[in-house]
Amino acid sequence: MPVNHTPLRYPGGKSQLTPFVIELMRANDLLGGTYVEPFAGGAGVAWKLLFDGYASEVWINDIDPAIHAFWHCVLNRTDELCDKIATTDVTIEEWHRQRSLHSSASGQSLKLGFSTFFLNRTNRSGILKAGVIGGLAQAGDWKLDCRFKKQDLIDKIRRIALYKDQINLTRDDANRYLSSTVKKLPKQSLINIDPPYYKKGPELYCSFYEHEDHKSLAQTIRKLRRPWMLTYDDAPEIRALYAGLPTTTKRLTYYAQVKRTGVELLVLKPSLVTPEAAHVLAA
Repeated sequence: MPVNHTPLRYPGGKSQLTPFVIELMRANDLLGGTYVEPFAGGAGVAWKLLFDGYASEVWINDIDPAIHAFWHCVLNRTDELCDKIATTDVTIEEWHRQRSLHSSASGQSLKLGFSTFFLNRTNRSGILKAGVIGGLAQAGDWKLDCRFKKQDLIDKIRRIALYKDQINLTRDDANRYLSSTVKKLPKQSLINIDPPYYKKGPELYCSFYEHEDHKSLAQTIRKLRRPWMLTYDDAPEIRALYAGLPTTTKRLTYYAQVKRTGVELLVLKPSLVTPEAAHVLAA
């Protein structure tokens, strides 16, 4: 499994797709180009591509104000964010405080960015609306600080910040973003679209889609002129929305509440060449 370069935890485990993304870019002469994530989340694939030179520029977008605030702080308030990580005690009292701050903070504030990070690292599976690891009584084997290795997380944040001049961060509705912003992309680009899950979106995300949102997104994606790939939970409704397009499946290990292996649906723009390294998909 690839090294995880993102400081955020996400239940989908999409960093596991990094080898496939690299081979897809290689097969379509996209290496060294621009890599785009309209639903950025933890942006785990993006940082690997940027650090290792597979992409020269990364565009990340997320409509969720909490996620956007965190990435804004990573890029623009790096020292302050890292100082708060280093000096804040990871206790159940602090968890209550940060949960309260998270619901009241706004915009690109350091308060919102840090509270997002704190809850992501101390909640079950990194889900902001989930409960704290170990429960409120902290009586289990796992405590709330077990995923909060301060120096490692600070190192990840500082490394990403070093590349800030090669990172474009926005907060826009993904459908609108795909309809407008991506038109400015150079031809040598890959858009990796990872929408909220169809079946469990409301359980996992603060910003999720209803069926009509998924349908509208599918209509927009079909019109995209730039190279794109799409990942979803393998639901019949999603297969119907993307019928007729090249699809395959990929097994991923999910970490939402309990560790399990699931099947992810992968859809590609018809003009893309499928990587010859078929083992990357079949693993």
